[in-house]
Amino acid sequence: MKKTEKTNVMRLLDQKNIPYIMHDYTASGAVAGEDVAGVLGENPDEVFKTLVTVGKSKQYYVFLVPVCKELNLKKAAKAVNEKSIEMIKAKELLPLTGYVHGGCSPIGMKKAFPTIIDESAKSFEKIFFSAGKIGYQVEVNVSDIEKIIRVGFSDISD
Repeated sequence: MKKTEKTNVMRLLDQKNIPYIMHDYTASGAVAGEDVAGVLGENPDEVFKTLVTVGKSKQYYVFLVPVCKELNLKKAAKAVNEKSIEMIKAKELLPLTGYVHGGCSPIGMKKAFPTIIDESAKSFEKIFFSAGKIGYQVEVNVSDIEKIIRVGFSDISD
């Protein structure tokens, strides 16, 4: 593993004394989540992608789903009591969250948005998600995630 600088996600986890394992991989741009799971040699059910949406109310929401699944927009809207939600446009991601496509993490966004994790995460002790930079993932205990961001769990994927 190459020596790496800490990302903001790692610094925030350190500040809260939340244990994590950092994983890195070589990437020149956004990489499909299932490919990331393959490179890491991990079960794709345990590797989560971070998706940012906007509701009909104009409120933003963050959803984490396994990389091998898709966000069900109807289930997601129901989970956050919205009539409907849609994915934000890619060009809106960086100004809104501070993260680029392929390196978006639920931890350390510019603002704290309501965050829902697919309930399948509860069947694992740890899950993997972006460390806030393309090529970097963190492995964190599911029970520790809510110590750093407010999260809920719901059936939001297909």
